[in-house]
Amino acid sequence: MDISMVPGKLKHCYAVEKGWSGERKYFVQTDAGRFLLRISDKPQAEVYAAMSRAAATGIPMAQPVAFGSCQAGEYLLLTWVDGESADSTLPALPRQEQYRLGRQAGESLRRLHSIPAPKGQEAWQTRFNRKIDRKIAQYEACGLRYENDAPVLAYLAEHRSLLKNRPQSFQHGDYHCGNMILSGGQLSVIDFHRLDYGDPWEEFSRIVWCAAVSPDFAAGRVDGYFEDEVPEDFWPLLALYIASNTLSSLPWAIPFGDGEIRTMRAQMADIMNWYENMTNPVPAWYRER
Repeated sequence: MDISMVPGKLKHCYAVEKGWSGERKYFVQTDAGRFLLRISDKPQAEVYAAMSRAAATGIPMAQPVAFGSCQAGEYLLLTWVDGESADSTLPALPRQEQYRLGRQAGESLRRLHSIPAPKGQEAWQTRFNRKIDRKIAQYEACGLRYENDAPVLAYLAEHRSLLKNRPQSFQHGDYHCGNMILSGGQLSVIDFHRLDYGDPWEEFSRIVWCAAVSPDFAAGRVDGYFEDEVPEDFWPLLALYIASNTLSSLPWAIPFGDGEIRTMRAQMADIMNWYENMTNPVPAWYRER
């Protein structure tokens, strides 16, 4: 493979298999450093520019180095982040440390959300209502159902008004502990390939993955983001976003096989427990800690 876009003399290179992006990824080590090379079918100029704005906030993250075209497609070159994936390391840590790291993740997210959305964005209420409609249609057409889907569908129908007049900002797009690297007590954020612009609170929809790994980390993430002053209207809106995302998770899982389908069914069961069948907007992983 052509890696002429990577600075320095090649020492080592191998494919990175982890992840769901569909992009081809390579670890590349040269005498100039260690890099992650991502090859995509889509132009990477906007991703590079957006990641550069994110890096300018000063959060620990994979740093954008270069982008362009090559024989294999469109490439994005990033610095390699050393360490262990947070989702695999958090459970072994003391609860107090899990919470501290969650606060760190929340603080980093707040800084990312300081980046404004481009002018002329479609109203969030219009955009996300369309997304909810699409996700319901996909769920109903996929051929599978959750055993206890009525509370989720009812919650979506009854709480769409919460989307009105929501602000918009930069979004990482897949912000959870599986996309964070832990090294030396510090979390670095990786995998910006789903970056977007939208309601900053919608970014918390992926917190279900954090809560499943570490309730303390998830709680710390909320407290760190809001600096211990969580607005009352955050919780019912987060429940709306989680309900919407949960519906689409089942049709998403089907192409990946029975294992992922079971994972999504288990996640749905967790969500119903946390939210008492969508009757309590404050999830158990936060209110019971």
